[in-house]
Amino acid sequence: MKACAFAIPGDHRQKTGGYIYERRLLEELQAAGRTVDHIALPAASAAAGQSADLRASVTDRLRDLPADVPLILDGLVFGAMRTGDLARLRCPVIAMLHHPMGLEDGLPPDTARHLLAQETANLALATRIVVTSPHTRDTYIGLGADPQRITVAPPGYDGPRDLQRVDAGPRILSVGLLAQRKGHDVLISALAQVSDLDWTARIVGKTHDPAIADALAALIGELGLTGRVVLTGELSDAALADAYRSALVFALATRYEGYGMALAEALTYGLPIVTCATGAVPGTVGDAALMAPADDPDAFAAHLRHVLSSKDVQDDLSARSRALGRALPRWQDTAAVMGAVLDGL
Repeated sequence: MKACAFAIPGDHRQKTGGYIYERRLLEELQAAGRTVDHIALPAASAAAGQSADLRASVTDRLRDLPADVPLILDGLVFGAMRTGDLARLRCPVIAMLHHPMGLEDGLPPDTARHLLAQETANLALATRIVVTSPHTRDTYIGLGADPQRITVAPPGYDGPRDLQRVDAGPRILSVGLLAQRKGHDVLISALAQVSDLDWTARIVGKTHDPAIADALAALIGELGLTGRVVLTGELSDAALADAYRSALVFALATRYEGYGMALAEALTYGLPIVTCATGAVPGTVGDAALMAPADDPDAFAAHLRHVLSSKDVQDDLSARSRALGRALPRWQDTAAVMGAVLDGL
């Protein structure tokens, strides 16, 4: 089996979708008996506007890799690297891409255009491209990537499936980074429209932007939802599993997903889902969800009311969710896809 290097920025144990994906992929490649050199790059190497010294340091470190050792390169670093710097690397590069950096919600227009143009140029330098969903594959083909060089490796899930729900009343669960793209503001606004119903809601996720977290907390207070909607912050794995098991409905008003790992995890718990028809979401949740347009609190609220008010709707969506959850791959399956890409070089 072919040895490789895997470059990831910052602490790869962070509990966000992209980091969970790359950490588990790294672990499963190693568990399969491959020699994988984990290259821990500075966290800032994933950001636009790096200093010249940092760019040079990252480029030199990656350029030292032997020409016969493939490099799996995190998508944030891949998108942030200048095309000229990427061209200096001697090793074959496998770009591990979740979604284009330039499509991240909330970026200044000039920054978004720059990142999109840079990542588009970088695609021509990737020996192979691995993405997490068919939607993301189509997105990169639209940016000019060669379809023959793109492989889809969906995230895995190794936890138990078909667990019986713990009845804790009408709890609504949302899981996602406190970032603009996740649409928690839309969810909170929608919840205010169904405040006449019996429910409590928990939004689980670490703070990505303190200003966004503060704005969400303020919105909860302004809409009179204090005590009913709780921002829990990041939870331990055990506490998060308990949150899924005790939820009645999973709700994520996301503005865009390149796959949607929290949505897939909700499937494994058999949860009815209310979310948005955007990005890769329809392909991830299939017929187990009611989907509103992105940025539409009124439509999202109507779906929440429909699910919360009908046991038949809950049971139907739950059955569909469980069926899809049973079919999801495990992490060793994800690693096997990447292993085939490595061995095919």
